Order: sequence, then structure tokens, then C-alpha cells
Amino acid sequence: MFGRRGGEIEYAKNNKDIIERRATDRHDDKNIIKLISGDYHVTKKPGQMIVTILGSCIAACMRDPVVKTGGMNHFLLPEASDLVSRYGSESTRYGAFAMEQLINGIVKLGGIKSRLEVKVFGGCNVINNSSMIGSRNVAFVKQFLKDEGLKIISEDLGDTYPRRLRYYPETGRVMLMKLRRKEDMKLVQEEENFAETLKSKPLEGNIELF
Repeated sequence: MFGRRGGEIEYAKNNKDIIERRATDRHDDKNIIKLISGDYHVTKKPGQMIVTILGSCIAACMRDPVVKTGGMNHFLLPEASDLVSRYGSESTRYGAFAMEQLINGIVKLGGIKSRLEVKVFGGCNVINNSSMIGSRNVAFVKQFLKDEGLKIISEDLGDTYPRRLRYYPETGRVMLMKLRRKEDMKLVQEEENFAETLKSKPLEGNIELF
């Protein structure tokens, strides 16, 4: 039914798998947090599930396993030139801001940066064109985490399909499904629209990591 690899990641093969799983994976609506591009959420509340759908975007899932505090972000770099360095272009600052929000949010709730478990997902190239924004997002998040001394313990990155993701910060468990239906591909257009808004959106100020 579910295969398991790369740590606590459960891969659903099809929609039937998801339906069968619901019998033992029910949540009250108040415990489900849904993220879209530009969002992040951090919690220490038991039983919460964070959900999102990813195309070219990246979601980083982090938790401190000692205090059981964690969260997820969902970000997309606007189109720009090559990622020269961590802050080598204006576009990378959007990703850096999203990552710093997540890390600082966990620290404010009692987490310790050096203890963080990190899992990353997304960055697909659904449309094969010259921008390859999914690949750029993957390159960015890997470089950022390396620069911050944070090790990725699980990942599912790249490919050509969007992903549906569920993350449980309390346990670190991840449920992931790759989406292959035509109607799921509308996510690509939504992300392109979001990327366009970033071109004219003022950049956030500097944030220092705790």
C-alpha cells in the first residue's frame, strides 16, 4: 500500500491508497493547516497536520525532535539570473526569507537550530523550458541548508510531477503523493502567476538567524 524510504516518508501509489489510509488518519479541520505559495506555519500543538501541493515550489519541513516543535514553508523563487551565491541575486532573498522565517519560528517556540531535522520536497520541472525554475529552487534550498550547517535527512526533489504533501511536525512523519492527472497541472499556472507578483513585490528586510 505505502512504500517507505528516505526516513519517515510514506509514498502513496494512487488515490485509492489515500482513501484507504483515511480510516486511520482522520483529522479535525482545526488541526489541518493548508499552505499556499508564500506561506509558512510553525507549531508545538500536538496532532497538527500541515498540507500543501507543490509544483516548482519547495517545501522545507523542519522539527526539533526533543521539544516536538516544527513547521513547514512553501516558497518559489521569482525568475532571475543564475544563483551565484546565497544572496547573490535579488531572487534568492525570497527563498532565504522563507527559510529564515521557518527556522526562527521554531526557535521562538523553544527549538534549537542545531537539533533540527530537515526534509525537503518539490522543485519539479513540469514544463520543460529554459527557465527550469524547479531546478533552481532545488539548487537554492540545498545550498542554503549547507551554508547554515543543516543536514537534509529526507528529500524528494525534482522530477516532472507536482506533489501533494502532508507533514506532521510532532512526529516528523511525511505522506507524499505525486500527481499525474491533467487537472493537477493547473498548479503550474497558479505558480507562474505567483512568480509574476514577486517581480514587483518589495523585498523583505534582513532577518538574523537565532
